[in-house]
Amino acid sequence: MKAKSVDVVLVGGGIMSATLGVLLKQLQPDWSIQIFERLGEVAQESSDPWSNAGTGHAGLCELNYMPEAPDGSVEPSKALVINEQFQVSRQFWSYLVAGKLLGAPKTFINSTPHMTFVWGDANVEYLRKRFDCLKGEPLFAGMEFSDDPAVIGEWAPLLVAERHGNDPIAATRMMSGTDVDFGSLTHQLFDYLTRNGAELALETQVTKLHKQRDGQWRVSVRDNIGQTPRSFTAKFVFVGAGGGALALLQNSGIPEAKGYGGFPISGEFLRTDDPAIVAQHHAKVYGKASVGAPPMSVPHLDNRYVNGQESLLFGPYAGFSPKFLKKGSWLDLPGSIRAHNLVTMLAVGARNVDLVKYLVGELVASPHKKLAALREFMPAAEAKDWYLITAGQRVQVMKKDRVKGGVLQFGTEVVSSADGSIAGLLGASPGASVSVSIMLDVLKKCFPAKVSEWEPALKKMIPSYGTLLSVTPAAAKKSLAATAKVLELNN
Repeated sequence: MKAKSVDVVLVGGGIMSATLGVLLKQLQPDWSIQIFERLGEVAQESSDPWSNAGTGHAGLCELNYMPEAPDGSVEPSKALVINEQFQVSRQFWSYLVAGKLLGAPKTFINSTPHMTFVWGDANVEYLRKRFDCLKGEPLFAGMEFSDDPAVIGEWAPLLVAERHGNDPIAATRMMSGTDVDFGSLTHQLFDYLTRNGAELALETQVTKLHKQRDGQWRVSVRDNIGQTPRSFTAKFVFVGAGGGALALLQNSGIPEAKGYGGFPISGEFLRTDDPAIVAQHHAKVYGKASVGAPPMSVPHLDNRYVNGQESLLFGPYAGFSPKFLKKGSWLDLPGSIRAHNLVTMLAVGARNVDLVKYLVGELVASPHKKLAALREFMPAAEAKDWYLITAGQRVQVMKKDRVKGGVLQFGTEVVSSADGSIAGLLGASPGASVSVSIMLDVLKKCFPAKVSEWEPALKKMIPSYGTLLSVTPAAAKKSLAATAKVLELNN
């Protein structure tokens, strides 16, 4: 059967493919786009609202973006970068809302204060230093700090109710934080794409990526129902398949994918929908990670808005599974091992004993221990009010390192071929929150000759494009106010 020819193939039905697809549809409306998703609906893996915490990562409350150095100092650069990237997402979403390309803002984003909460002398002192470091930054204007239990109780009553003992506590609060339903957002982005000519094939597995002599990619697919094989040719392929991206990039044969490995981490959340409890907590409250815990396992007590319903979520409780996707295969991890990444993976394993110990401890944690972790945040928590849900499967990047042999890298990484004809995304948090910024990187890497032509349109969609809000207080204030107005958020 003759292969159907398209300009762009997007592999995976998550927030990354959706974001890139909408950007390209705005920039090159004449390009044909074909999307493949192996499940029966989009946003069923990491983009599902209950697979992630919907935090809208902006560095406002996540302490792992500002770790304390051995000399006791704190440095804000990572938090500033994450916040800057989230502002890019807010601007793009505002553009889409204003143009009626997305639905009402409250269907996917809602104002939710972001807080950090710690206890113990050392942690209180650290949080005070972090606050002093950030309070003068333009994108962190309005940050509040308190070590007064009465004030913290006004901010988030559940944190102090029935809290006993003499341990000092402290918290910071940013009223400009948000909760994002990435599942709803992803659905709306794909709805826009399919209304405007993009083709979406569900229940369709990409089985092979082959570079042809003419420079195009032959994309072989198979329907899950009927197992009918088909093929397409594409000038550009983006692999946004979450945990499935590594296998497809390896399958493509591009040298840039060599040396990469993946370390899967599973997880669970505790959730309550009890209106009496939910009404007492309106914030996302992050603490400090346990020793050896990966950044995605920082404990937090979150307000969530999903499908018009408010709930509370606590976790995550990390664990280990060899699957790279929630609905993946038990052979995903062993199947990802290659000669070119074996040394990398062995080196990472040898250097991350604390992480392995942490995951083993989480795997064997009893319901009582899980409740005890919740009670560190919410002393009055009762087991009967909460139930476990499965979080998204995350795959941390393992990559070559000349000195260490291999390192475990937290965050996300774009892997692209030298000619820019294929790109894929590896890694995890803060992925979804900074999806627009990441996809702009994909455009720059893969379409360098088109970026200057696209720049006027990009600046229309993202007014701060090419500049940094973090070093221009007036522009930061203006941008925050403008996006808050369009997205119907509280400043």
